[in-house]
Amino acid sequence: MPTTGLYTPLNVLKPVAPEIWIVDGPIERMAVAGGSMPFSTRMTLVRLPDGALWCHSPIAPDAALLAAIDALGPVAHLVSPNLLHYAHIAAWKKHYPQALAWASPGVRERAASQHIETAFDADLDESPSPAWSAAIDQLCFRGSRVMPEFVFLHRPSATLILADLIENFEAEKLSRTMRWMARLGGVLHPDGKAPLDMRLTYVGRKRQARASLARMLAWQPRRVILAHGRCYLSDAQAELARAFRWLD
Repeated sequence: MPTTGLYTPLNVLKPVAPEIWIVDGPIERMAVAGGSMPFSTRMTLVRLPDGALWCHSPIAPDAALLAAIDALGPVAHLVSPNLLHYAHIAAWKKHYPQALAWASPGVRERAASQHIETAFDADLDESPSPAWSAAIDQLCFRGSRVMPEFVFLHRPSATLILADLIENFEAEKLSRTMRWMARLGGVLHPDGKAPLDMRLTYVGRKRQARASLARMLAWQPRRVILAHGRCYLSDAQAELARAFRWLD
């Protein structure tokens, strides 16, 4: 029995709004001191105005998922939003060699330290690439000494896409041990937020983070997609204000 609950069905396209889908994936294990921790995973796909597909934090692919994606359009962009979200990009790149793989700060070094193959073509910048700027805005959420994260807004649906800046695990989907760890880290629904160890990397640099948050809130998103745990499909502004109150 998995120690972290899954958001079934897995590897299935789930519409969020017109031209944007999520796909819930299997459990991944992140290396930590002395072992590893299990996490549920989720990727986001956007179909751009030219019909090309933009893929945020690709999960482990399987044949059925790839076939469903092929029916939507050509995969053009594979995005690593931070240095923890990259492990399957190389596999997607092999299947879609024409796609551009976009690197976040420090991800190449992280992959090398974990002996994981990577195949990046370009680096994310503060401004969105012209290839997706008509539909997707982005910014680099700054302030962390360890892990800046790129956040994205699908402008037509006002959907904010995050990776680890908010984690929101549901207690009933967790084992007793993982429930205790999630509570300790401050990432238990309904009060999900950045995990404690990540928040500590902002100490002394919260002014930068508050400036990034202000820009993000100015987008006025209606919903928030998370890579880990339950998403916020309504009341996005209130949920963001709550989740980032640690910056006050």
